[in-house]
Amino acid sequence: MENTETISVYPMPRIGDQAPDFKAKTTKGDIQFSTFAKDKWTVMFSHPADFTPVCTTEMSGFALRQDEFTALNTELLGLSIDSIHSHLGWVNNVREKTGVYFDFPIIADIDMKVSKRYGMLQPNESETAAVRAVFFIDPKKKIRLIMYYPLNVGRNMDEILRALEALQISDKHSVAMPLDWKKGDKVIIPPPKTLDEMNARIADDTCEKVDFYLAKKSL
Repeated sequence: MENTETISVYPMPRIGDQAPDFKAKTTKGDIQFSTFAKDKWTVMFSHPADFTPVCTTEMSGFALRQDEFTALNTELLGLSIDSIHSHLGWVNNVREKTGVYFDFPIIADIDMKVSKRYGMLQPNESETAAVRAVFFIDPKKKIRLIMYYPLNVGRNMDEILRALEALQISDKHSVAMPLDWKKGDKVIIPPPKTLDEMNARIADDTCEKVDFYLAKKSL
Protein backbone atom coordinates (compact mmCIF):
# COMPACT_ATOMS: atom_id res chain seq x y z
CA MET A 1 0.00 0.00 0.00
CA GLU A 2 2.83 2.39 0.86
CA ASN A 3 4.32 2.17 -2.63
CA THR A 4 0.99 2.81 -4.38
CA GLU A 5 0.26 5.85 -2.25
CA THR A 6 3.74 7.29 -2.72
CA ILE A 7 3.70 6.77 -6.48
CA SER A 8 0.60 8.96 -6.73
CA VAL A 9 2.16 11.88 -4.80
CA TYR A 10 4.11 13.14 -7.83
CA PRO A 11 2.45 14.10 -11.12
CA MET A 12 3.86 12.58 -14.28
CA PRO A 13 6.56 14.92 -15.60
CA ARG A 14 5.69 16.64 -18.86
CA ILE A 15 7.49 18.09 -21.83
CA GLY A 16 8.47 21.65 -20.95
CA ASP A 17 8.66 21.00 -17.21
CA GLN A 18 11.79 21.72 -15.25
CA ALA A 19 13.42 18.35 -14.55
CA PRO A 20 12.92 17.45 -10.89
CA ASP A 21 16.11 17.77 -8.88
CA PHE A 22 17.43 14.86 -6.83
CA LYS A 23 20.50 13.54 -5.10
CA ALA A 24 21.51 9.97 -5.88
CA LYS A 25 24.22 7.36 -5.56
CA THR A 26 25.58 6.15 -8.91
CA THR A 27 28.25 3.83 -10.23
CA LYS A 28 30.46 6.89 -10.74
CA GLY A 29 29.80 8.50 -7.36
CA ASP A 30 27.12 10.67 -5.79
CA ILE A 31 25.42 13.29 -7.96
CA GLN A 32 23.13 16.26 -7.45
CA PHE A 33 21.13 16.40 -10.65
CA SER A 34 20.84 20.20 -10.71
CA THR A 35 24.64 20.41 -11.07
CA PHE A 36 25.12 17.25 -13.15
CA ALA A 37 26.26 17.67 -16.78
CA LYS A 38 26.68 21.43 -16.52
CA ASP A 39 26.06 23.17 -19.88
CA LYS A 40 25.27 19.81 -21.49
CA TRP A 41 22.22 17.83 -22.51
CA THR A 42 21.32 14.73 -20.49
CA VAL A 43 19.68 11.56 -21.73
CA MET A 44 18.39 9.83 -18.60
CA PHE A 45 17.00 6.35 -19.08
CA SER A 46 15.58 3.72 -16.76
CA HIS A 47 15.64 -0.03 -17.07
CA PRO A 48 13.68 -2.63 -15.08
CA ALA A 49 16.50 -4.63 -13.49
CA ASP A 50 20.16 -5.61 -13.57
CA PHE A 51 21.19 -9.02 -14.92
CA THR A 52 18.19 -9.20 -17.26
CA PRO A 53 18.43 -9.91 -21.01
CA VAL A 54 16.64 -6.99 -22.67
CA CYS A 55 18.24 -4.50 -20.28
CA THR A 56 21.68 -5.90 -21.03
CA THR A 57 21.18 -5.34 -24.77
CA GLU A 58 19.96 -1.79 -24.17
CA MET A 59 22.69 -0.75 -21.78
CA SER A 60 25.24 -2.26 -24.14
CA GLY A 61 23.70 -0.22 -26.95
CA PHE A 62 24.14 3.01 -24.99
CA ALA A 63 27.72 2.06 -24.12
CA LEU A 64 28.69 1.14 -27.68
CA ARG A 65 27.38 4.46 -29.00
CA GLN A 66 28.43 6.65 -26.11
CA ASP A 67 30.88 8.55 -28.33
CA GLU A 68 27.96 9.67 -30.51
CA PHE A 69 26.20 11.13 -27.48
CA THR A 70 29.43 12.81 -26.38
CA ALA A 71 29.74 14.38 -29.83
CA LEU A 72 26.26 15.83 -29.30
CA ASN A 73 27.33 17.44 -25.98
CA THR A 74 25.24 14.93 -24.06
CA GLU A 75 25.79 12.93 -20.89
CA LEU A 76 24.16 9.54 -20.34
CA LEU A 77 22.53 8.71 -17.01
CA GLY A 78 21.04 5.27 -16.37
CA LEU A 79 18.79 4.08 -13.55
CA SER A 80 17.20 0.99 -12.11
CA ILE A 81 15.75 -0.01 -8.77
CA ASP A 82 18.80 -2.03 -7.76
CA SER A 83 21.61 -1.55 -5.25
CA ILE A 84 24.98 -0.08 -6.14
CA HIS A 85 26.52 -3.50 -5.49
CA SER A 86 24.17 -5.11 -8.01
CA HIS A 87 25.02 -2.39 -10.56
CA LEU A 88 28.76 -2.90 -10.12
CA GLY A 89 28.44 -6.67 -10.39
CA TRP A 90 26.36 -6.38 -13.57
CA VAL A 91 28.72 -3.86 -15.18
CA ASN A 92 31.66 -6.16 -14.48
CA ASN A 93 29.77 -9.27 -15.64
CA VAL A 94 28.87 -7.70 -18.99
CA ARG A 95 32.44 -6.48 -19.47
CA GLU A 96 33.81 -9.97 -18.75
CA LYS A 97 31.30 -11.74 -21.01
CA THR A 98 31.10 -9.31 -23.94
CA GLY A 99 33.87 -6.74 -23.60
CA VAL A 100 31.32 -3.91 -23.38
CA TYR A 101 31.87 -1.49 -20.48
CA PHE A 102 29.11 0.75 -19.13
CA ASP A 103 31.28 3.83 -18.58
CA PHE A 104 28.46 6.17 -17.58
CA PRO A 105 26.72 6.68 -14.23
CA ILE A 106 23.87 4.33 -13.31
CA ILE A 107 21.66 5.48 -10.46
CA ALA A 108 21.10 2.97 -7.66
CA ASP A 109 17.47 3.89 -7.01
CA ILE A 110 16.85 1.26 -4.36
CA ASP A 111 14.47 3.56 -2.45
CA MET A 112 12.64 4.39 -5.70
CA LYS A 113 12.76 8.14 -5.03
CA VAL A 114 13.93 9.12 -8.51
CA SER A 115 11.69 6.58 -10.24
CA LYS A 116 8.65 7.99 -8.48
CA ARG A 117 9.51 11.62 -9.23
CA TYR A 118 9.94 10.86 -12.94
CA GLY A 119 6.91 8.59 -13.40
CA MET A 120 9.09 5.58 -14.14
CA LEU A 121 7.02 3.38 -11.82
CA GLN A 122 3.70 2.67 -13.51
CA PRO A 123 1.58 0.40 -11.30
CA ASN A 124 -0.34 -1.33 -14.08
CA GLU A 125 3.01 -2.44 -15.52
CA SER A 126 4.95 -2.91 -12.27
CA GLU A 127 5.15 -1.30 -8.83
CA THR A 128 8.71 -2.44 -8.17
CA ALA A 129 10.48 -2.20 -11.55
CA ALA A 130 10.92 0.95 -13.60
CA VAL A 131 9.53 0.95 -17.12
CA ARG A 132 11.90 1.79 -19.98
CA ALA A 133 11.70 5.58 -19.87
CA VAL A 134 13.94 8.04 -21.71
CA PHE A 135 14.11 11.71 -20.75
CA PHE A 136 15.81 14.24 -23.01
CA ILE A 137 16.85 17.14 -20.79
CA ASP A 138 18.49 20.29 -22.14
CA PRO A 139 21.34 22.28 -20.53
CA LYS A 140 18.79 24.46 -18.69
CA LYS A 141 17.42 21.27 -17.12
CA LYS A 142 14.13 21.50 -19.02
CA ILE A 143 12.49 18.25 -20.17
CA ARG A 144 12.27 18.39 -23.95
CA LEU A 145 11.14 14.91 -25.00
CA ILE A 146 9.92 11.78 -23.18
CA MET A 147 9.74 8.19 -24.40
CA TYR A 148 8.11 5.33 -22.49
CA TYR A 149 8.47 1.66 -23.38
CA PRO A 150 7.01 -1.35 -21.54
CA LEU A 151 9.14 -3.95 -19.78
CA ASN A 152 9.14 -6.39 -22.70
CA VAL A 153 10.08 -4.08 -25.61
CA GLY A 154 13.58 -2.71 -26.07
CA ARG A 155 14.25 0.81 -27.27
CA ASN A 156 15.65 1.94 -30.63
CA MET A 157 19.06 3.60 -30.31
CA ASP A 158 18.91 5.13 -33.79
CA GLU A 159 15.67 6.89 -32.86
CA ILE A 160 17.05 8.16 -29.56
CA LEU A 161 20.05 9.70 -31.32
CA ARG A 162 17.90 11.01 -34.18
CA ALA A 163 15.50 12.70 -31.77
CA LEU A 164 18.34 14.22 -29.75
CA GLU A 165 19.97 15.67 -32.85
CA ALA A 166 16.62 16.93 -34.14
CA LEU A 167 16.00 18.81 -30.88
CA GLN A 168 19.43 20.42 -30.97
CA ILE A 169 19.23 21.47 -34.62
CA SER A 170 15.70 22.78 -34.15
CA ASP A 171 16.90 24.93 -31.26
CA LYS A 172 19.91 26.22 -33.16
CA HIS A 173 18.11 27.14 -36.38
CA SER A 174 14.51 27.77 -35.18
CA VAL A 175 13.11 25.18 -37.56
CA ALA A 176 10.95 22.06 -37.31
CA MET A 177 11.58 18.53 -38.51
CA PRO A 178 9.30 16.62 -40.90
CA LEU A 179 8.36 12.97 -40.70
CA ASP A 180 11.39 10.63 -40.64
CA TRP A 181 13.84 13.53 -40.63
CA LYS A 182 17.49 12.61 -40.28
CA LYS A 183 20.65 14.67 -40.39
CA GLY A 184 21.19 16.11 -43.86
CA ASP A 185 17.49 16.13 -44.79
CA LYS A 186 15.64 19.36 -45.44
CA VAL A 187 13.93 21.03 -42.49
CA ILE A 188 10.62 22.85 -42.24
CA ILE A 189 10.80 26.63 -41.93
CA PRO A 190 8.23 28.45 -39.79
CA PRO A 191 4.96 29.27 -41.58
CA PRO A 192 4.03 32.91 -42.27
CA LYS A 193 2.14 34.78 -39.56
CA THR A 194 0.92 37.78 -41.59
CA LEU A 195 -0.34 38.46 -45.10
CA ASP A 196 2.91 40.24 -45.94
CA GLU A 197 4.90 37.23 -44.81
CA MET A 198 2.58 34.93 -46.78
CA ASN A 199 3.08 36.93 -49.96
CA ALA A 200 6.82 37.00 -49.42
CA ARG A 201 6.84 33.23 -48.97
CA ILE A 202 4.83 32.71 -52.17
CA ALA A 203 7.38 34.81 -54.06
CA ASP A 204 10.37 33.10 -52.44
CA ASP A 205 12.08 30.70 -54.85
CA THR A 206 14.94 29.79 -52.49
CA CYS A 207 12.98 27.12 -50.63
CA GLU A 208 11.01 24.01 -51.57
CA LYS A 209 7.29 24.76 -51.22
CA VAL A 210 4.32 22.43 -51.09
CA ASP A 211 2.36 25.58 -50.36
CA PHE A 212 3.05 28.81 -48.51
CA TYR A 213 2.42 27.15 -45.12
CA LEU A 214 4.63 24.10 -45.79
CA ALA A 215 8.10 24.96 -47.01
CA LYS A 216 11.43 23.21 -46.58
CA LYS A 217 15.07 24.20 -46.91
CA SER A 218 18.50 22.68 -46.54
CA LEU A 219 20.69 23.87 -43.71
